[in-house]
Amino acid sequence: MARISAFESSPVDDSSVPPRSSRRWLRTLLGALAVLVLLVAVLAIGGIFWLRASARAALPQLDGKIQVSGLSAPVLVRRDAHGVPHIEAATQDDLFFAQGYIVAQDRLWQMDMYRRNAYGELAEVLGSSMVAHDRAQRVLRFRKVAERMCAGLDAQDKRWLDDYSKGVNAFIAQHPNDLPAEFKLLMYKPSPWSGVDSMSVGTMMMDMLDTHWDTKLVREQIAAKLNSLPNGAQLESQLYPVGSWRDHPPTGEVIDLTQPEVNPPPVTDEDEDNTTAGIRDQRPGTRTAGNKATREQRNEIEPVDIRALRTMLGLPDCSGCVSGSNNWVVSGKHTASGKPLLANDMHLMLTEPNIWYMADLKAPGYHAAGVALPGVPWIIAGHNEHVAWGFTALMADVQDLYHEHLDGKGNYQAADGSWKPLAVDHETIHVRGGKDVTVDVQSTAHGPLLNPMFAKPLNEPVALKWTIYDAALNGLPIYAMNTAQNWAEFSAAIGQWCWPTQNVVYADDQGHIAYHAVGRVPMRPAGLQAKPVAAGDSGREWQGYIPFEGMPNAFDPPSGFLATANSRVTTEKSPYPLSLEWIEPYRAERIYKSLQGRDGLTPKDMIAVQTDIYSEVDQELAHRFAYAIDHASKADDRLKKAADLMRSWDGKLATDSAAASLVDQTRHALWPLVLEPKLGELTDDYRWQESNFAQEEIIMHGSSEWLPHEYKSWDDLLTEAVRRGMAKGKAPSDVSQWAYGSWHVMDIEHPLSGMLPFLRKFAGTGPQPMSGDGTTVKQVGRTLGPSQRFTMDWSNVDGSTENIVLGQSSNPYSPHFRDQWNDWYNGTTFALPFSDTAVAANTRNTLRLNP
Repeated sequence: MARISAFESSPVDDSSVPPRSSRRWLRTLLGALAVLVLLVAVLAIGGIFWLRASARAALPQLDGKIQVSGLSAPVLVRRDAHGVPHIEAATQDDLFFAQGYIVAQDRLWQMDMYRRNAYGELAEVLGSSMVAHDRAQRVLRFRKVAERMCAGLDAQDKRWLDDYSKGVNAFIAQHPNDLPAEFKLLMYKPSPWSGVDSMSVGTMMMDMLDTHWDTKLVREQIAAKLNSLPNGAQLESQLYPVGSWRDHPPTGEVIDLTQPEVNPPPVTDEDEDNTTAGIRDQRPGTRTAGNKATREQRNEIEPVDIRALRTMLGLPDCSGCVSGSNNWVVSGKHTASGKPLLANDMHLMLTEPNIWYMADLKAPGYHAAGVALPGVPWIIAGHNEHVAWGFTALMADVQDLYHEHLDGKGNYQAADGSWKPLAVDHETIHVRGGKDVTVDVQSTAHGPLLNPMFAKPLNEPVALKWTIYDAALNGLPIYAMNTAQNWAEFSAAIGQWCWPTQNVVYADDQGHIAYHAVGRVPMRPAGLQAKPVAAGDSGREWQGYIPFEGMPNAFDPPSGFLATANSRVTTEKSPYPLSLEWIEPYRAERIYKSLQGRDGLTPKDMIAVQTDIYSEVDQELAHRFAYAIDHASKADDRLKKAADLMRSWDGKLATDSAAASLVDQTRHALWPLVLEPKLGELTDDYRWQESNFAQEEIIMHGSSEWLPHEYKSWDDLLTEAVRRGMAKGKAPSDVSQWAYGSWHVMDIEHPLSGMLPFLRKFAGTGPQPMSGDGTTVKQVGRTLGPSQRFTMDWSNVDGSTENIVLGQSSNPYSPHFRDQWNDWYNGTTFALPFSDTAVAANTRNTLRLNP
């Protein structure tokens, strides 16, 4: 009491004490915030539990019986230890129906995303961030292409597509409330599947494997920049090599690998448009206000934000990250068994779920196994009872860009000088949470005008001509390939292949091996076009397609060995040029050096080469960088230690290698040093599939034309590149501890991880140390790598191996969501059972689909 009295009698400054009402308001606010935070936390936790419950509810039935309307007889579905379905049906109609049903069990949301991606309908479910992507897909006309392709198929192929679609739709109808969790998360349901949707998935592959137009557009700008410099044409040719002395075309001739390689035939006007192709001759005629540039003015071409467009469309936008592949075939005279071996690993962007779906399909008159595309029937790559095949991208040029002449009144100038109306398609993009966006897609006789795709206007109207727009082309011979019994039937099938352009290797149970380039490649009287050209020049127009027999091919070659890896497949004897942009030669060269001339080869030798991480060019450059440091005008102790690491390196890009870090980071740091003085802001836009070879040649020749004026010698320049590479790569003070895998990683994420970060741990791999690089047979990048690995052993069909990256299922709660990852990551594999006995012995789940 005394204390209270004393406190009460003390003088108090009332101004320093907040009013009771203010204190109550503050307590109320803090309490409300606490409740809000708690509510958000509860909702987040509840949302995660809801999502998990939804994912578990969507797990497919793997055992027992399911009544399915649409079948004519029961279908047996046996899954092996990796969840691969071995589907056996009484008729082929039921087989492809069941394939559609089973793939939908595991990959339905992926299938829906594939068709939405092609059609430009992602904004409808993902919101306004996808409008630019959808606009570009509408401009590229993939929906119309898919509709035309489907309409042009023969009756039998249409029938199989309809069967597959019926199976997918049967699954959707049976599972309205337990569809994959992504549908619930985004609050929409899939529309029925159709044959057109299957073809749209095919257009995705055509876009991925046959796109060159973006490179041509950028090259026009770079060429204009270089042509303002002395020796500009020579500098351009050095940045854009066509083939190399390291190439090994698959001729099947016995090659003496101890002898120096021969340079490729020189590029002539018949092979490449001259380096001034970016400067178009003018034709008379009225031009729009945005289309008035003169020849002299167009030497200064406004830069195009091509990097943003590449990222948006999912096109490669880094050195060495283009979709490629390896395949090879070895005749029985070089194998331990006396029977052929075929190997194939297709390098694509790695996604969750995987782009491929493994399957074994059997019905009277049909039995094939391998990998399929979710959304498409049949087996894309694999084998049947008598033949096996594998693919790599051919890199043939099937696209040209034309600067069109418009009159501003809705007309374009045709090749004969007359004015014709632009075709116009009115497109509407539905946007989740936003207003619809309209797009008018204008087209000339060449194809669609690309201008609406760019945020920054192009100098002139540019039209894209592409073989997929040719209404006369409709070949999709996958079923015929699946059922071929010998080379005569198989070659007849691939002779109908139109797109994408591919290298196909072949082996059969009779001991034959073969190679053939496939796809329709235009014949151009004036030669291949490196850059956009002026419309109206008849010499720049296509004159039919290269005949199938005129494409590179070999059958039972003397060498007993054939291999491709996206590098040049033509020789000086080839009757037709195919491309100006091959992928660099290092993988093909390494495959030949690893296998040609060896005998007693086994399937283990095949996967050893598929996972090989030695790079001859990286080792060569490591020695050059070390030499440069030794002879540089300035080099500190850290640089000298780096030199010692590089000179003693074995050339293997292992995850624990410090030298691999030094070489890779130095190569990245060198390009800006060399290119910026000449290209300026265009430096980051430079892309070429042989850019690593271009860099090798520039470095090893040490041309003074590429040496920046502030450096006295190439030794000083390369030393500075090593220094900058260490700085940019954040090398530790002790550079010997700079493990390659500490920063060179692979990270496969769920497509929605950008919206929901917790999915990265829930459904992705997270960053994983990764050996190899873009020049090794095991070609890898952060999101690029072998999408599958296949080895066919004709001495033991059931011992033939196939594996994909993660697993068959797209559901994180499935045991087959990531059960193949360890094999893929560690470079091992497993057999894909094929015979009835092997399938029965490996069956883990049995499901019967009954009518």
